[in-house]
Amino acid sequence: MSTLSEAVRETLANEYRTRAAELHKWADPLSDDQFWRNPYGYGNSPGHLVLHLTGNLSYYIGSHIAESGYVRNRDLEFTDYRKPPKSEVLEKFDQTIAMVIATIEKQSESDWTAPISGDAFFKNRLNAFVRLASHLYHHIGQIIYLSRELQKS
Repeated sequence: MSTLSEAVRETLANEYRTRAAELHKWADPLSDDQFWRNPYGYGNSPGHLVLHLTGNLSYYIGSHIAESGYVRNRDLEFTDYRKPPKSEVLEKFDQTIAMVIATIEKQSESDWTAPISGDAFFKNRLNAFVRLASHLYHHIGQIIYLSRELQKS
């Protein structure tokens, strides 16, 4: 019989795996040009959204829970003009998801209610993992919409 803590770990790890697979389903078919193109006069490109998701998870989970030392430049996530190859951006995203899952799997029962080091934005670690999964899902919805529009052209 599993404990509540084990169920939480398994559920959250599966959620992040599923969301990462969904992001790939919509980003992988895009060319490098499409990945960095925004079909509208507002919002972001799929590439910048992936940079943002990578930075967000690397900062809140990597830096504040896993103590990775990651330093975030949030503005650059939306404005990086270099437009690195899609494969490089997706590889960093995948590495970040792997770090998130590894961090989830290390959480003990008492860790779930522990505060986030240096951050008062979240009530505790469980709150952070759940809210960040919701944030990931929100932006994947935007990537789906953009990908559909970009693949029409």
